[in-house]
Amino acid sequence: MPSMPMMPFITSRLNFLFRSTKGLILVGIAMIALVAAIWGTLSGPLQELGIGALTVRVLGMKLVESEREGRIILLYHTIAMAVVAIETYMITAVMPMKKEQQVRINGTITVGYITALISGLIFAYFGRNWIFHGLFLFGQSLVFFAGLMLAAALWPWRKECRARGPDYAQTRGGIDLEGVAFFVMAVTTLGSTLFGAVAGAYMGNGFESFLAENVVRQPYKDALQLAVIGHLHIMLTLIAVAAVLLVGRWLDFKGTRTSWRCR
Repeated sequence: MPSMPMMPFITSRLNFLFRSTKGLILVGIAMIALVAAIWGTLSGPLQELGIGALTVRVLGMKLVESEREGRIILLYHTIAMAVVAIETYMITAVMPMKKEQQVRINGTITVGYITALISGLIFAYFGRNWIFHGLFLFGQSLVFFAGLMLAAALWPWRKECRARGPDYAQTRGGIDLEGVAFFVMAVTTLGSTLFGAVAGAYMGNGFESFLAENVVRQPYKDALQLAVIGHLHIMLTLIAVAAVLLVGRWLDFKGTRTSWRCR
């Protein structure tokens, strides 16, 4: 049986990876797994075994101890944006929206998180080339813009977003409460992003990088520290909320426990 020519094979693989929901999720998981496998060697237990030093030497990382908090913050954000992108792919696949909306949202967030992930890690661990810091912020901006488009696409008061039947939770006007929950989750996520962005804008201007777990139990925290701590906890919570909503949609929650109507 003749083998497939190389170019059509590559094109078909790229189409699957970057144009299908399963492919986009696979790319996101692969990116997270790669980062976890490499940067996980810098953790305490593997560092004690000398594996971390080997990774630093082989890859040519430049680690300054005084910049540790900043590096970890960038690492957190690169992984978190990939997770948010994966959940976004699932949401655009299961929620009613136009095909062109799904394509625009998925394409924008894909370019955004990959740009931010690669550029952020290069800036944090391979020298302070500020071009990559700018690309990191550009990628974050694209992710935020994709979130705005997602919130617009999830607007639950459209005709096509009406409740799917009497067995599903809805208002007296027939508005699908599951769709409302997805919309509120998306809007709240955007609001939490602004919490972190405002604090991040003051980094280096009298506001030093810190890890939330190092100050969360301190009795006094200034407004910017509270914004960072709030941003961290809200985002983690909303990622979990999005996952729960997706599970409910996938399992098609309905019946007497969910088919109540708002009065």
